[in-house]
Formats: sequence, C-alpha cells, structure tokens
Amino acid sequence: MEYKDYYKILGVERNATESEIKSAFRKLALQYHPDRNPGNKTAEEKFKEINEAYEVLSDKEKRARYDQLGDSYASWQQRGAPGSFNWGDWTTAPGGVTFEVGDLNDLFGGGGFSDFFQAIFGGGVPGGAGTRTRGQTRRAQPVTYQQNVQITFDEAYRGAERTVSVDGRRLQMKIPAGARTGTKVRMSGAGPTGPDGQPSDLYLVIEVIPDPRFERQGDDLYTDISIDLYTAVLGGEVRVPTPDGAVMLTIPPGTQPGQSFRLSGRGMPRLRTPNQRGDLFARVKVQIPRNLTPEQRKHFEELAKSR
Repeated sequence: MEYKDYYKILGVERNATESEIKSAFRKLALQYHPDRNPGNKTAEEKFKEINEAYEVLSDKEKRARYDQLGDSYASWQQRGAPGSFNWGDWTTAPGGVTFEVGDLNDLFGGGGFSDFFQAIFGGGVPGGAGTRTRGQTRRAQPVTYQQNVQITFDEAYRGAERTVSVDGRRLQMKIPAGARTGTKVRMSGAGPTGPDGQPSDLYLVIEVIPDPRFERQGDDLYTDISIDLYTAVLGGEVRVPTPDGAVMLTIPPGTQPGQSFRLSGRGMPRLRTPNQRGDLFARVKVQIPRNLTPEQRKHFEELAKSR
C-alpha cells in the first residue's frame, strides 16, 4: 500500500498551524472544485486528494495518528530495511475507533477516500488488521436500513427534525445543525427486524437542497456581492447576506473586482461542534456603468488623461 503525504498534497510544512492548513485547503479546493472543472477527471482526483488530506490534518486526533505513522514510515525508509513496511501496526481493526466521513464518499459514488485512508482510519488492508485471513472468521456486519431525506439550507444551518415511518411506527429523528449532503444520521435499533430477528439500525441519508445565495465548501460559505464603480473606487458600505440575516460590510477605497472579504464565524455550524462555525466569504463583483451621461463621460476622460 502506498503511503500518502498529506502535507505535500496541501503544500504545507509538517509543523504547519491550523490556520495555514485551512488556508492552503481553501485555495486548492477553489482551484480544483468539480463545479469549476466539469468533466475534468484529473481535477476531480486532485479534489479528492485535497479533501482527504484536509480531513486528516484538520482533525487533531487523526493528525496525531498520521504523524506517528509518518515518523515510523520515514524511519523505515532511512534504515533501508528489507521487506515491506509493517502496515498491520497501523491499520484499524474491527471494533476499533473509526471515523464516519461519508460525505466525500457519497459525493463521488463511494470512491471518495483512498485505500490508505480507509486502512488507517476506518477499514483494513489485505493481510493487515481488520481483514480476514485463513483460520479467521469475519465479524458479521450489523443490518442497516436507510432512508433518503431532503432538507433545506436553513434546516442544515439550524438543525431539523423528520418523522419517518418504519414497520408501522412513526419515529422522530433529529438532524443536527451543520449536516451536509451525504451526512448520515443514525438511530440504533430503530430499523426493521433483520433475518436474525434483531432490529436493524436506521440511517437517514441527508441531501441538502442548494441555496442560490450561498456556495458551500465544507463549513465555509461563499456569496457574491455587487457594488458600483464609485463604491469600489471611493469606498462605502454594502449589505451582505448571511444565514442569520444581512449585515453591513465596509468596502475600503480601491477595492478590486473579485476581491474577497472574510466574515469570521458567519459560516455553517461544525457538525460535531455546533458552537463553532466556519467563515463566510463575500466576493466582490463591480458593476461597470453602461450608459454614461455626457458629464460623467467627461469626468472619466479627464481621469484617463491624468493617469
């Protein structure tokens, strides 16, 4: 199994801070996002790598485990020891700690995370821990039952509830704030009875209906704001939509088209820590006047001469 250098993928040093990792991820995610590269398989694969790297390096527990693996792997390379690296010391065994990160897998039809990621953080590799070898019996997987549920962007922001019917029973299930498309909400033992006579687990598979106001990337939101040429040159204020209502943003003089302003903590709640939120980025679009009055045209001509 090939070792993946997540630091190299994001282009940061091993001692990079959380903010440096986040900044590098945002920049690359914007560049390779599938919406900006439709049909581009190379960009899609790069986007998967970027998200996988960020999934690990943005999580303290995963990053600590990954760093331990990296130190061991680097030491093995330096020694030039014969034979292959002992992945069995690092792969996750059944019943161990796993991380539910279904969003990217669902986005790419089940192929979001690499074998390396699955082995280290929630699966196994051939011959390693977590897989069946001769003389062993694979542990039976629990029966599960899934229902697809659509929610609005506002429900994803604030949290929601859905009533589902299972075997004649009506169940209330809470959807946490920060859910995104692909998030799975589990209710243990609430599904139909399986072949073994035991109740199955019930999962709601969430689909968030897109909101025309916002583009979501992880827990961060992006929105476009339009300002006129005079505000861009002289400065001023503009209303910016946020999930909690519009706020006023000060535009400094000399603002450029495409420039972004960050509104800290105005993004989506983080799924596992809803008291924390991502950021909202307001991207500036400058409206160029089409029909100038003679006087306005004269002023622009005078400005052009004074350059």
